[in-house]
Amino acid sequence: MQVVGEEYELRQMKDMAAARKRWGSFGGWWSGVPTLSYNSQFLSKVEEKFPKDTDLIVACQKGLRSLAACELLCNAGYQNVFWIQGGLEAAEEEDLQREGSQPFKFAGIGGLSEFLGWTDQQRAAAAKEGWQYRLVFSARMVGLFLAADALYIAAQQVGRYLQEIRS
Repeated sequence: MQVVGEEYELRQMKDMAAARKRWGSFGGWWSGVPTLSYNSQFLSKVEEKFPKDTDLIVACQKGLRSLAACELLCNAGYQNVFWIQGGLEAAEEEDLQREGSQPFKFAGIGGLSEFLGWTDQQRAAAAKEGWQYRLVFSARMVGLFLAADALYIAAQQVGRYLQEIRS
């Protein structure tokens, strides 16, 4: 039995290392979620709201942060902790109840990647829905480039103005 536990722990460590390598420095502004970090208040907040015999389902977008949270909860004495392997991206709509119309696959995305429609889920939806869906995100991309160009030109003008003031 102990070999299984060690294999499980090794797999968890590898999953978290892979997540940090893939998303650690690329989260935040791109994905709309903070990079992987430890929340020192997580356990105390859970303990305030839920007794140890409560059934808890822990979920995140990719399934890695929730896996780490499940381990922390189990180590703290919670016995009925459940994890969605692969995260909300992998969850099937019929597997869980939800409120609202937002599909689970879109629940945790945000940031610039969502704005531009560059997430895997959005590309799959675009393939199904056709050109109207793509048009919206193409227009956003053009707007983003125009805004970036305007900022670049403004920065050049400010640089010239500062040069004139110095001379």
